Amino acid sequence: MALTGMQIFKLLPKTNCKECGVPTCLAFAMNLASKKAELDSCPYVSDEAREQLAEASAPPILPVKIGKGVRARTIGGETVLYRHEKTFYNPTVLAARIGSDIDDAALTAKLSVWNAFQYERVGFNLRPEMVALYDANGDAAAFGAKAKTIAETSEFNLILVSENIDVMKAGIEACGFKRPLIYAATKDNVDEYGALARDNDLPLAVKSDSVDGLIALTEKLSGMGLKQLVLDPGSREIKQALADQVAMRRSALKASNRALGYPTITFPCEMASNPDMEGLIGAMFIAKYGAIAVFSDFSPELLFPLLLERLNIYTDPQRPMTVTEGIYPVNNPDENSPVLVTTNFALTYFIVSGEIEGSKVPAWLLIKDTEGLSVLTAWAAGKFAGDDVGTFVKKSGIADKVKNKEIIIPGYAAAIVGEMEEELPGWKILVGPREAPHLPAVLKNR
Repeated sequence: MALTGMQIFKLLPKTNCKECGVPTCLAFAMNLASKKAELDSCPYVSDEAREQLAEASAPPILPVKIGKGVRARTIGGETVLYRHEKTFYNPTVLAARIGSDIDDAALTAKLSVWNAFQYERVGFNLRPEMVALYDANGDAAAFGAKAKTIAETSEFNLILVSENIDVMKAGIEACGFKRPLIYAATKDNVDEYGALARDNDLPLAVKSDSVDGLIALTEKLSGMGLKQLVLDPGSREIKQALADQVAMRRSALKASNRALGYPTITFPCEMASNPDMEGLIGAMFIAKYGAIAVFSDFSPELLFPLLLERLNIYTDPQRPMTVTEGIYPVNNPDENSPVLVTTNFALTYFIVSGEIEGSKVPAWLLIKDTEGLSVLTAWAAGKFAGDDVGTFVKKSGIADKVKNKEIIIPGYAAAIVGEMEEELPGWKILVGPREAPHLPAVLKNR
């Protein structure tokens, strides 16, 4: 049971050191009780007190670690119902289904194709993370062999899906080093699967035929010492599935129901008859509140929009998306190519770089750190002033890359020309268009 603020306060050092960011230990205790602070913020809490405070400081949706390697992910750990309240932390993991009866050559080819689905966006590498290996025929040897191939020959982590305990053991033996998710413990096998997850220190999915049915199962598994749980209420009809996701999140956050305070797994692949509908359902679960979404296959037209939606939803709404300050070559520029400068607001960068790329004109794009503000807003806030931009241009090193000392600034920042000319003697400052779509014409007519 969660501790009250006063119970937490009694376990704190009571130094009022303010190093946690609040003036008193009592205030920190109250923040900890209401999930507005993290226990690690207190540098002087004792190990004994830390152990007692672990439950009070844990997020209402417990985090679960799945997989190993570059595509390992933590799911759960969420603290709010709505993104604008704070932020969502751990993005929905995207998985695709493979049957254990697949031919070896077909499996190798499929993994190769799936692994190529990687997209660069706002400095992030966007890609799917998991493969759900389904037991197709109860053949433990075949299941283990396919699990071994996926684990050893690809970056993907695994969800092992089987109702047969012997088949599941074969899968774990083959790929346990990759920390797969076991799917799933039910009322009929909860003891066996719970012991299997505990003995192998692996995350375990829990499946029931309703949200209420999950509570008894998670309480039993929690009593066995298992905390790395993932929930599936069993609903496969769209309206009910959405209602269940919302009900579980609300129960964990608003009612502090620890029995439902775990991330969830969803199955668009079992709820639609075609890829387009799967994508729509998957998009719904990314927004509301699926921690894992399993699809029947991966394809560019399915993945790309889902990855972009995921990126946008799981970006802190209180902090603009930015790109790193620096020099960005577009279309393989050389020493005679034009130079442009703009802000590091991610949308600005991608629109401007996209228009330059589309023009086929080689160019150097300078990105100045304006704390994620757009051109007009940054100029109004004094973060895109002429002297600052001029200083940035000098320090960027672009002068060593070009002979032509001309630089194009955004039309909305025309007022900074004079200050830039003072800061950059020998450079010619050109005012570009206000709107990025007009850039190609400007570049081609230089």
